[in-house]
Amino acid sequence: MRQTSNRRARREVGTTKPSEDRASLYDEVTGRIVAELEEGRFPWVQPWRSSGAAALGLPHNALTRRSYSGVNILILWGAVIDQGWSTQGWLTFRQALTAGGHVRKGERGTSIVYADRFTPEAEKDRAREAGEDARAIPFLKRFTVFNVAQCDGLPPDLVGDPAALLEPCRDCDILPLAEAIIAASGVAVRIGGDEAFYVPTRDYVQLPPQPAFFEPVDYYRTALHELTHATGHESRLARKILNPFGTKDYAREELVAELGSAFLCATLGIEPTVRHADYLASWLQVLREDNRAIFRAASAASKAADWLLARHAETDGIDEPREVAA
Repeated sequence: MRQTSNRRARREVGTTKPSEDRASLYDEVTGRIVAELEEGRFPWVQPWRSSGAAALGLPHNALTRRSYSGVNILILWGAVIDQGWSTQGWLTFRQALTAGGHVRKGERGTSIVYADRFTPEAEKDRAREAGEDARAIPFLKRFTVFNVAQCDGLPPDLVGDPAALLEPCRDCDILPLAEAIIAASGVAVRIGGDEAFYVPTRDYVQLPPQPAFFEPVDYYRTALHELTHATGHESRLARKILNPFGTKDYAREELVAELGSAFLCATLGIEPTVRHADYLASWLQVLREDNRAIFRAASAASKAADWLLARHAETDGIDEPREVAA
C-alpha cells in the first residue's frame, strides 16, 4: 500500500529525485528572485503596482481557500506579475477537473514547493539501539498549480477572488484591524521620537507618532515590520535576532521582517512597500551565496505573520492601551 501511495503521489506532484532535483529547485527559485531584485523589482511589492493586476491579498487555493505560505507566496506573486492575471486563486490540474472545469489546452503551470521532514526506518532503528533521538531528513517536492485565469468552466464561486473584497487602504489614519493585531501581540509599543526600531534585550517596539509619517498608512507598515522582528524573541518564535549591524545575519533578519510585514499588509488590505531598500545589496549577497536563504526567510516570515494573526484570533481582537514614551 505504501509503495502504491508513493507512486500516486509522484504522478500528482511530479518527480522528486532527491538531491539533484532539490538543488535545482533551490537554484531555480533563488535565481528568479535574485534576477528580480537586480532589476529593482521586489516580489513582495509589485503585484499591486500595475493596472489590471490581481487584488490585494495572499495567493490561495481557490478550492480550499487556504492561503499559500513561505516562498510559495513569492513564487505565485511573481507569476501574477509576469502574466498580469487578475486573481490570486490557484488550483492543481486535478482540482480544476474536480470542480467541474478544466485547465485550458496549452496553458503552462507554475511550480511551487512543499517542504517537510521524514525519518527513515533505518535511522529509527539506529537511534533506538544507540539510545538517541532519531534524526529527521528534510525533503522538498515540487508540484504544479494553475491560476484560475488559466481555467475554463469553473463555478462562479471559484472564479471570484475573495481578496477583491478588500478595499485597499492607501491613506488610512486609523486601521482598526491593524490596531487590534498590534495590541493583541502583547509586545510593548512605545510611541515617540523620530525613529522606528525593536529592542530585543528589552522586548519593546519604538514608533514615531502617526502624524510624523508622510502617509498615515506608513505607520502600520512600519509597525508590522518591527512586530515581525519582535516575534523572533526567545519567548515567542526564538529566531536569531541579536545580530551585529552590517552582518549577514542582520541582513537575513531584516529580510524576514520585510517579508513578514508584506505578508501581513497583503492580508489586511494594505499595499506592501519596501521599508528598507537600502539593504538590497546585502540581501543580494546573502541570496547569491546561499540558495536556501530565501526559502528560510520566507518560511520564518510566514511563521511570524501566522503567530501575530493567531494571537489576534485568540484575544478576539480586544484592544489594549499602547505604552507611550515619556
